[in-house]
Amino acid sequence: MAWKNMICSCSFLNFRSIFQGGRMSVEELDAHTIRSHGATVARKHMHDWLILLLLVVIEIILNIIHPFYRFVGEHMMTDLKYPMKDNTVPVWAVPMYAVLLPVVVFLFFYFRRRCVYDLHHAILGLLFAVLITGVLTDSIKNAVGRPRPDFFWRCFPDGVDSYDKWGNVVCHGEDSVIKEGHKSFPSGHTSWSFAGLGFLSLYLSGKIKAFDRKGHVAKLCIVFLPLLVASLVGISRVDDYWHHWQDVFAGGLLGLFVATFCYLQFFPPPYHTDGWGPYEYFSVQEQSRLNPHLSHPANGSNAQAQEAQALNQETGRHTSSMDDIESGRK
Repeated sequence: MAWKNMICSCSFLNFRSIFQGGRMSVEELDAHTIRSHGATVARKHMHDWLILLLLVVIEIILNIIHPFYRFVGEHMMTDLKYPMKDNTVPVWAVPMYAVLLPVVVFLFFYFRRRCVYDLHHAILGLLFAVLITGVLTDSIKNAVGRPRPDFFWRCFPDGVDSYDKWGNVVCHGEDSVIKEGHKSFPSGHTSWSFAGLGFLSLYLSGKIKAFDRKGHVAKLCIVFLPLLVASLVGISRVDDYWHHWQDVFAGGLLGLFVATFCYLQFFPPPYHTDGWGPYEYFSVQEQSRLNPHLSHPANGSNAQAQEAQALNQETGRHTSSMDDIESGRK
């Protein structure tokens, strides 16, 4: 009876070892998941995340300080008497579609490919694009101090204008409203929109291989869709009389320019053969090919490999015991 139980145990262990080994070769050896490689990637880019925190602090400071109060004379009021309107696109909605929406797309591709390098670098690049754009935009806003198209009603809410002896306005509106009225150039809504959605457009063009020279023009519709949304946001800023058209044009160029630079820090150009994946993924794949024993960090995958090795050793001991028993019987 003991001999039969040992045979069953040995067969089960052999079957489990074979099954687990097959699973590792198909899934673990080709996948780079958050569980297996996430900690390693995060540690490697720790300084990048610290720089992001610094950019957040700078952005907060730029929104607290006062902009330059540019001279605004009576003769300049012709283009600054547009009515005050509410934002068609609220401020709180900008990070929703410029940051959270792209992250959802990144997660979708992660669950399809299981590549933590792609997910990490896409999120990191997106945040860099948005925050660098925000810092540049607000720095220029504060330095230029251009009045918004509705500045007259911000400065004189009762419609009664007043000027000093040099002809400059003497505003009697709310301080916060007047302060915001000197932040016209460039458009923050537009720059953030083109930074986030521009990065998403570049990401999608690489993932769907929009420039594979096969003439699938339908792919361009997917690529241009985020840019169309960003453009409509910019147009709404002019329609709401919060910005001049030059503010929107400059904001769009700034956001798209920064998004392109940030994207190319982590990903090849979309028209490249390897444009569908980040640089680090191909680097790790090359290292794994040259040094197979270094292909996995010392966490999930190594633990499974050690478990499989232990099972093989245990199987070997059972097999040896069976051989001794059979030799004794003979």
